[in-house]
Amino acid sequence: MTMRDTDRALVQAASAVAKLRCRSAAHTLATAARTADGRVVSGVNVVHPTGGACPELIAIGAAATQGVSELETIVTVGDRGRSVVTPCDSCRRLLVDRFPALRVIVGPIDDPRVVPVAHLTPTTPTNHT
Repeated sequence: MTMRDTDRALVQAASAVAKLRCRSAAHTLATAARTADGRVVSGVNVVHPTGGACPELIAIGAAATQGVSELETIVTVGDRGRSVVTPCDSCRRLLVDRFPALRVIVGPIDDPRVVPVAHLTPTTPTNHT
């Protein structure tokens, strides 16, 4: 799938959230998701020894609190200028189940690409941490 200008803007939005909000070991990843009507919602992960939550889940929850039921595109980036991060296996399954038409931005931050969420398999490389 071709990267659109709105996709590039979504990567920039996630990167801005990571730069602003991921300043400790408790928050290391940021997600930005575009809704079907063009709004952007974001979230950061929560890391804790007893468990935590991926940023994709936090963004989905934030979208739900705003009355959003459909997401069009999602991207996750790492803190400190790390690359675009592919969702973990659990998030992939959730995203496929909840948003089967979702577009996911993957790949290095300097050359990202868009893939349908259904194309992400458990064997797709991930550096989710």
